[in-house]
Amino acid sequence: MTRRTDWAEYTSGSAGPGDDAYGAAAAPYETDPSAAGPHEDGAARHGDGGARHGGGRGRGAGGGRGRRRRDRAEASAEDGGATSSSRAEKGEPPRDPVEQARAICLRLLTGTPRTRRQLADALRKREIPDEAAEEVLSRFEEVGLINDGAFAQAWVESRHHGRGLARRALARELRTKGVDATVIDTAVSQLDTEQEEETARDLVARKLRATRGLDRDKRLRRLAGMLARKGYPEGMALRVVRQALEEEGEDTEYLGDEGF
Repeated sequence: MTRRTDWAEYTSGSAGPGDDAYGAAAAPYETDPSAAGPHEDGAARHGDGGARHGGGRGRGAGGGRGRRRRDRAEASAEDGGATSSSRAEKGEPPRDPVEQARAICLRLLTGTPRTRRQLADALRKREIPDEAAEEVLSRFEEVGLINDGAFAQAWVESRHHGRGLARRALARELRTKGVDATVIDTAVSQLDTEQEEETARDLVARKLRATRGLDRDKRLRRLAGMLARKGYPEGMALRVVRQALEEEGEDTEYLGDEGF
């Protein structure tokens, strides 16, 4: 049976400033390294001068090693909890896999949207049981922390305007992130052919100067190849490059397509 979990924690006010849902389970284990300090200082003050001197050295060396050990233990808790051996040494019970999965997902989502498939892969890598992973991922979708549709829309908008990628390249990237084909189709449909061609012209205009001094065929191949790598169809790429070369006075009437 799937255990019941109080999912109200996802939006509790105790999560911290900013995004409440992301802070709820992300607090690391805290240790107060100064807890024993006053007792040691008191003992040193009541002893003789040699004891005080020796005690100071002991605290300096031992205390430094202790803090380093605690730092390593706290660092291992970042991805959802300390190892079972370290928890056993502290006398703590093993972490619930659902809570561990929730902490991992919240940490990964902080500041960076991710797809359900990316989070599932991360949980599998950390050996979270499938049942616990499915429970957490499904609940995250219900509350809107995972939204592949919104992720794909934002990805298309950002990568097209920022990198000049065409629909074909954008769809390929989204597939590698595990986005469903129907979601991809919806996301890339926001770009039409006219918008793609306009972006292709802008890309060629920015690269055109760097090809001056090369022969005409080499310029064609270099510029059209740049567009092809960004996912533009071959016909569109050749047409845009030819027009750009013609505007510079190049004769493209018998310009061949070999090597493209």
